[in-house]
Amino acid sequence: MASLGVHAQSVNVSVNAGYVFDNKFDSYYDPTEFYNGKIKGGFQWGVAAEYRVQPSVGIEISYFRQDTHSPTTYLMRGQLLTKFTDFDLGINYIMLGANKYFRASNSQLEGFAGLSAGVFTAGLTNPDNGNEASVTKFAWGGKLGGIFWASDSVGIKLQMQMLSAVQSVGGGFYFGTGGVGTGVSTYSTIYQFSLGSGLVFNLQ
Repeated sequence: MASLGVHAQSVNVSVNAGYVFDNKFDSYYDPTEFYNGKIKGGFQWGVAAEYRVQPSVGIEISYFRQDTHSPTTYLMRGQLLTKFTDFDLGINYIMLGANKYFRASNSQLEGFAGLSAGVFTAGLTNPDNGNEASVTKFAWGGKLGGIFWASDSVGIKLQMQMLSAVQSVGGGFYFGTGGVGTGVSTYSTIYQFSLGSGLVFNLQ
């Protein structure tokens, strides 16, 4: 039983699914711009490939996707008029990180903690007029969880994860003329917290 799921210099592939909670954003720190909204929570899926350089350390590349909405109140540029729009939003994270594993001898349960950095990309669509915008920003994340190894080749993963897109609202998206545009001077970082589960496959 001690060898379950743990091999030096092995490759693990995982598929993940989870729920992302709502996240608010605003422009309250800039007196010249106004928007106030949230990224709605919902289903997020992902895939990851990890190279275990040793049984307790892994290097991982991962991808996460969420299709959601962003109900937002914003100021129409050039007008003293606020507007509400429920934007369509597609979010992608491509991350590279390192994981540290913790496991008692002869145990089928393996705990882990990880940190990552990468790229956040998203596409925003205004359903009122069809205008679209996209943004690419630096992202970072962290996670905690555990894997129950049912056999040498298959494990069940449970994890908590936080992904953050730095200054993601502002530089690429702003809520102004037409509902979508570029060039606003204020920024808002988003933080997305999720709970998820998945399957891990050891390919050694």
